Formats: sequence, C-alpha cells, structure tokens
Amino acid sequence: MSFTNRIKTLLGLRRHRRRAEPTAFMVFLEGSRIVTALIFFTTIAAIVAISSAGLNTAHLPVLQGQIATVRIAATVPFSYESALRTAAAQEQVLERVPPVYRLDSAALHTFEEALRTLHARTVELQAQAGGEASTAAEAHADAGTPLDPKNAPAEAAGKPTVGDSLALAFQAFNAAGPYRAQLDDFKTLLAQVPSAERRGALLQAGLDTLAQIYADGVHDGSLSSGSTQQQEGSVPLIQIAGPGDSVTTRRIQSQEQALTYLRLNLSGEDVPRAAQVALFRLLRHGVRPNLVFDREATSERQRETLANLKPVTVEVSRGETIIEPDMRVSPEQYEMLMAHRQALRESGAGELDERMQLFGRVLLVLAMVLASVFYVRLEDRETFQSNGRLGLLALVVILNIALVRLVFSLAEMDFFAANSDWASTLPYIAPSAFAPLILAILIDAGSAIFMALFISIFTGLIYGNRLDLLVVTFLASTVAIFSCQDVRRRSQVVRAAGFGGLAIALFALLVGYAEQFPAATLLKQFGVGLASGVTTGILVVGLLPIFETLFKRTTNITLLELTDYNHPLLRKMQLEAPGTYHHSLVVAQLSETASTAIGANGLLARVCALYHDIGKTVMPEYFIENQRGGENPHDENNPSLSALIIKSHVKEGVDIARKHHLPRPIIDVIREHHGTSLIRYFYHRERERTQNSNAAANNTAHLPGIAPAAVAESTYRYDGPLPSFKESAIISLADGIEAASRSLRQLTPQHINELIDSVISERVETGQLDESSLTFAELSVVKESFSHSMINMLHSRIEYPSTDKPAKP
Repeated sequence: MSFTNRIKTLLGLRRHRRRAEPTAFMVFLEGSRIVTALIFFTTIAAIVAISSAGLNTAHLPVLQGQIATVRIAATVPFSYESALRTAAAQEQVLERVPPVYRLDSAALHTFEEALRTLHARTVELQAQAGGEASTAAEAHADAGTPLDPKNAPAEAAGKPTVGDSLALAFQAFNAAGPYRAQLDDFKTLLAQVPSAERRGALLQAGLDTLAQIYADGVHDGSLSSGSTQQQEGSVPLIQIAGPGDSVTTRRIQSQEQALTYLRLNLSGEDVPRAAQVALFRLLRHGVRPNLVFDREATSERQRETLANLKPVTVEVSRGETIIEPDMRVSPEQYEMLMAHRQALRESGAGELDERMQLFGRVLLVLAMVLASVFYVRLEDRETFQSNGRLGLLALVVILNIALVRLVFSLAEMDFFAANSDWASTLPYIAPSAFAPLILAILIDAGSAIFMALFISIFTGLIYGNRLDLLVVTFLASTVAIFSCQDVRRRSQVVRAAGFGGLAIALFALLVGYAEQFPAATLLKQFGVGLASGVTTGILVVGLLPIFETLFKRTTNITLLELTDYNHPLLRKMQLEAPGTYHHSLVVAQLSETASTAIGANGLLARVCALYHDIGKTVMPEYFIENQRGGENPHDENNPSLSALIIKSHVKEGVDIARKHHLPRPIIDVIREHHGTSLIRYFYHRERERTQNSNAAANNTAHLPGIAPAAVAESTYRYDGPLPSFKESAIISLADGIEAASRSLRQLTPQHINELIDSVISERVETGQLDESSLTFAELSVVKESFSHSMINMLHSRIEYPSTDKPAKP
C-alpha cells in the first residue's frame, strides 16, 4: 500500500469511527431521567400485575396440608356437594352392606367319596377273609392239626392279615381329606355293627345328615366378631347367593353347632351307644366350613346401595370460618375453600375487597421499589446513573417474580390438587435465586443481596404471607451469591446455584420436620429444593450471554474466554505485530498485578491490556517496537503526519474491537489508554524543525507584521477521553512505563523506580488520572506493584563463561 493510500485509509477510518460512535438517541436512553422514571413505573406495574393476577380475596394462596397463615371466612352464603363427606358416607353405608357368600359342597363330596371307598374296601376285605378261613380249616383237618382262627388268613396264603389291609385302607381314607379319624373308632363300628348292609345304611344316614348341614351352611366362627355379631348362642344371618342373581338371607350355624346337630341326629339311630359314638367321631371330620365369599355378588349389592345414596350437601352461612390461622389445612377445609371461591366467581361478590387488596398490593410494591431506589442511590451510584443497569436490574427482578408466580399457578393443576404432598413442594421449586445470581455476576453483590430480599418478600407474599418461606429463600439466595464471588467458569455458576438449592433443601427438611410432615413429603421437598437450585444455575448460565449482549455488560467468564491466545485478534497481533504483542503481554502482567493489589478487577485489567493496542496491526511498521533492520518510515514524513498515523491506532483499534464485538470495557480502554497525552517525540521534532526554519528566516528579509507560525500542540495530542475507571488508568500508566523502560540504559532498581516516579508524576500533573477515581493511597500501592514487577522483569543476568576450548599451544 502506498503512502497516499495509507493516508486515505486513515481518513476513511476516521469517518467510519464517527459513524460508529453512539448516537444522540442512545445517549438519551442511557442518561435521561424520563427513561429512569419510565423504568420505575413500569417495574411497579409489572410486579403488581404479576403478584396480583388471580390473587385476590377469592384466591388466597392456600395449599392443602400446609399451616395456614391467615383466617379465611365465607363472605357470601353458599352450598356445595361435598365429595369428601359423600365418600365418607359411602364408606359408612358400605360397611353396613353385609357381604354375600355362596355355599361350597366340594368338601362334602370329597368326604363322601372317601367314606364310601373305605366301606367298599372293608366289605371286600371281610369277604376275602371269610373265603381264606374256610380253605385253611380244610388243610388243617387233613393234617390232623387244629386251626388257629387268628392266623388262618395268613397261613392260608402267606399274605398280610386282614388287619393290616384294613389299616392301609383307613390310612388312604385319612389321606383323602386329609382327615384325622382313628382306626379304633372304625373297628368299634365294625364290631358293633357287623352286618355290611346295616352298616352301609348307618353310614348313609350320617352322610345325609352331613348333606343337610352343608345345605344350611357352616361358618368357621369368625363371623361372630364382625358386623353380624349376635348374642351368644344365636345363629348369624348371612347373605347367600342362590341360583341366578337371587340372594337370600339365612341363619348360618358355626362348626360347633353343626357338630352338635350331627351328634343329635346320630343318637336317634338304633345301634349300640358305642357304635353311635364311633360313627360320630368318624363323621365329624367331614364337617367343614363351606361359606365362600362371593366378590362379584357383594360388589353388585354395594353398587345397588350406592346408586340409591344421594350426595352430601353442605350449607355454609356468611361469616362462617373456613380456615383457621396457625392450623394445618385439612382436605375438608380445602374443599370448602374451593367451593367458596366458585361461589364468589358465580355471584360476582367481593369486588370491593379485591379492589382494596389490589390497592394494598400497589402500596406494598411502591414501598419496596422506593426502598430499592434509595438503596441503589446510596450504595451503587453507577447503577443509579445508568439506565441500562437500572433496566437490567428491573428486568431480571420482574422475570424472577414472574417465574415464582408461574410455579405457584401449577397448584391449580389436577395432579397437585390431588396430591397435597407434591403441592407442598411448589414453594421450593420456584427459582428465587435466579435474579440475585445474575445481578451478582453482572452488577455487584450488594445489589444482588438487596434484590434477593425484595424477591423473597414477594415469594412469601404470593404463597400466603409465609414468613418461613421468605427467610428460607433469602438464605438460599445469599448462599448462592456468596458462592459465585469472582466466578470465572460457567460450571461455578451451576455450583453456586446448587449450594443455594442445598441450603433451601436442608431448611425445608428442618421446617417440615418441625411441622411433623410425613417422611415421604420431607424427602420430596428436599429433592425438589436441590433440583431447583441446579436448574436455576443452568438457566442462569443459558441466559447470561443474552443479558451481556442486551445490556452491554461483561462477566469474568467472558473475559476469561478472551484471554485465549488463539483468539483471532491476538493471533493476528502475534503474526503481524510481534513487538506490539510482546508489549501488550508485559502491560497485561503489570496491570493485572497492580489492579489486584488495590482490590480492582485484575482479570478485567489483564484482558483490556491484551487488546489495548490492536489498532497497531493496521500499519505495524510505523511503530518502533515492530520495526526491523533500523528502517523507520517516519524519517521521510512530516512530524504532523507521523503524529496522525500514531494517533490513528486508537481509532482503528476501536473500529476493530467493535467489528469483533469485544466488550465495552475493552473498547473504553482502547480509547482511553493514552488519554490526552502529548506525542512528545514528533512534537519536539516539529518544534525543532520550526525553530530551524525560523532561524533561517531571521537571516533573510521578511514582510513586516508577519510572525512565524507556532507549533499547534493539539495536533500532537491524543483525542482522549481520559481514563474513566481504575483499571483503565492503571493500564494507561503501565503502557507508558513499559514503553519508557525500553530506553533505559541501566536496568538498576534505582533507575527503574525513577522512571516509574517520573511517568506517574507526569500523568498526575497533566490531569490524565482526574476521572479515574484512583486515590493517592491506591496510586502509591500501584507504584510499588509496578516497581516490584519491573525489577523482576528487567533484572540483569550473570555472564556465562564461554564454551569454546582454549587453543592448544
């Protein structure tokens, strides 16, 4: 690029810079008191609308299972059908509906089959025993030996005796039940009633009696302790399902009564007493309870009964108390409250109360916003004087209260209405630390804490004047604010919000334990509080870049990202202006250390210093730190033109920074780091040239009345403005000290300190630090920091011995 084209480029960039400057309208928006008043009244209107919409005398925020904080009484008489009382009445009616049973004769059939099988086997064994006895008698007669009747069957065939076979048959009978009948009783029956026909008739009579007992029904005695309890010795009435859908009521005897009935019927048989007792002992094992609960028939009877039951209607008179303060809201009270709200909506009553409550809410919001204004005015004048910061503060607070109100409205969902334990977790779901976290990161901790109190008050108000919720949410917000101090990574924001969520979870657990909540509810509240904290952190991380862009704020997170040496601007500086890049690194180190020493933002100073000279990448060869080979293009230029080129790196740096969307503080440092200081080298060159020209002119005649033109100092001064904040002033000093240190011939601590003193004194005397708010005490600390850093950077090294070997003689 030719020299003429470079000059045209400079002039073009200058015009471009003027176009990029903030417009009058933007300046008006930033500083106008009209805009401030508009923000004030808009904030009041928004908070009133959010916190009052749907929250009037007909919709006080009451959750089922919570301790009520206010007394609520009926403002109009009304009636409603109570689902809870109807359900209780239905339960009482169902308890009076007797269960329906059916008679099961399977046990009788099993016993009858086993008994007939035993009788048939006995007859068979007796017949077999008679035949074997005759054969044995004939054999003994031929042999001339007497026959023993007891051993006749065994001797006849060498087989088991009749007694053994009978025992096996009886064992099979007991196993069919299983029954616990005794073989001796059966033998007694065989001995007392030897005739098989008569014995069979006797067993049939017993089975007929059992059939009658089963037909009447037998219960196990447990019914006497239920709803059908009768006087001792009586027979309970039981609903018995008959054929089809018929249900009859019968008197059912217990097992003891059935055994008595069996004994009485057997005593009338014409057999010996011992046979009657033996038969009873045998047949009693067939008496079993045969009532089986019929679920379908019982359900049908219950449905028929409920169909005839009318809903319970509750009449409530005007002034009757619905909910008492300091008492847990019961399901019945909550149902009555819902009915009261419905009655108010239908009747249109309570409008005056609603207007009065709205007026009270407006007064409360006005008082809180006024308190906020006074706090910001006293503690954060920078925010008070900036409509952008006020707008940010107002917007995040409004958003936070809106989120709290949105979570509260979830209580109207059917799920939360039906599950009071989950409804009790809603206050802890609300992200109350959302605005405090954003304000702590984008503005300062003081404003964040005050806004945390502001939001906590309205959170407690929305949830029914709950003092415990106010305290817990404020504590959680302050814990989150404390945990995000000097945050430099996005993960730290989530962690800080997680700590706030843990605080609210722990105190929700303790408060719930004090109120004797169930363990399941306590665990739900704990888990919801913890999850809400983490979710709040994620939400803040996601919205931070948007707020940074909208309100021109810069967080340490963004600053830390800009320290990446692979950033396009830094890479360009490394390649095209390596001397400027090294100079920027040194200035960044000096500025960060000095800023940290006085409590300023060291990270901000470091990042701004890294980019403060990016304008030199446009024409790097015109700056001495980038010149190689001893060639200086300024040697052929007029000093005023050289001064213009030097000053242009400020304007070009601003344009480059805006093109790459660098944060506002970096742009301010680029504009301010030279202030209105004098470009001394070219100023003195011009003065020398002017003096030489004047001296030559004095040797020649010149027209009377025309004096030589003086050197215009403004041509050789930077356009400013002066450094407007501490970090910018420190960078300005560090830039001048680092540049001047390159001309030092002796790098001793004395010379370095003298250089630092001279640069700082010159800047103070010329008023370059007047707008930076640096105090002399802080300036002294900055000077000490510069001295320590420069001495360590510019220390001399010892001379290493030569590695060349001495020449051989």
